[in-house]
Amino acid sequence: MHDTVWFEIQGVPSVSIASSEFRDAAATQAKALGMLDARCVFVEHPIQDATDDEMRAKADAVIDEVVRALTA
Repeated sequence: MHDTVWFEIQGVPSVSIASSEFRDAAATQAKALGMLDARCVFVEHPIQDATDDEMRAKADAVIDEVVRALTA
C-alpha cells in the first residue's frame, strides 16, 4: 500500500494487489497513509503455496478489475 500511495502522490495511477486475507489490513494502511481511496484489488487467498499455473489463474481472474482501477 505504501508504494501505491507514493506513486499516486507522484501522479502515477497505481493499484495494490494483495491476497483477500489482507483486505482489512489494506484499508487500515490506506487510512493511516491518508489515502482512503487508494485502489486495491484482491486475489483469492492463499497465494503462498500456489503453483505458477494457479497464480496465472488468479491473475487472469482480476486483470479486468486492475485495468478498470487504473483507468477509472
